[in-house]
Amino acid sequence: MRVVNIHKRKIHQPKEKVSQLFNTLATKDDQIWPYENWPAIKFNNGIQIGSKGGHGRIRYTVIQLIEGEYMKFQFSKPKGFTGIHELKVNAVDSLNTEIIHEIRAKTSFKATILWVLVIRWLHDALIEDAFDKVENYFTNGQKATEHSSWVKLLREVYKRKSFRTKLA
Repeated sequence: MRVVNIHKRKIHQPKEKVSQLFNTLATKDDQIWPYENWPAIKFNNGIQIGSKGGHGRIRYTVIQLIEGEYMKFQFSKPKGFTGIHELKVNAVDSLNTEIIHEIRAKTSFKATILWVLVIRWLHDALIEDAFDKVENYFTNGQKATEHSSWVKLLREVYKRKSFRTKLA
């Protein structure tokens, strides 16, 4: 299956300010990733070309980077996902910036089922939470995208499974 998944959000701030925030991704001062409610994003050498890392069970390698503008990652896990995901910071005008996250991948039969039933739902919720965090950083707001009942159920199942794994 061909997977194309795109999230966009307009942030009412100049690109320079949003870019500075994006430079904190996967650092100890991360201001983007919603690690409070999701598995943290980590890389073996920070975000630089060739670094390997990911979040939860998703793994990838940094393959392109323009600091403050563009990050491109190549999937290595889960098995059956062949493709990339990108994070872009684009100026709309001098006062507004658009942040974009894109996945472009091909999936095996098994990975397609996993994508359709589980990963897509969790991925979409995570990205919207990250975009909420960026927006809230600049507005001191409390924007919180509501998760669907399916996402809430999947997260509960994952938490319980992780808890049982820790006990074993």
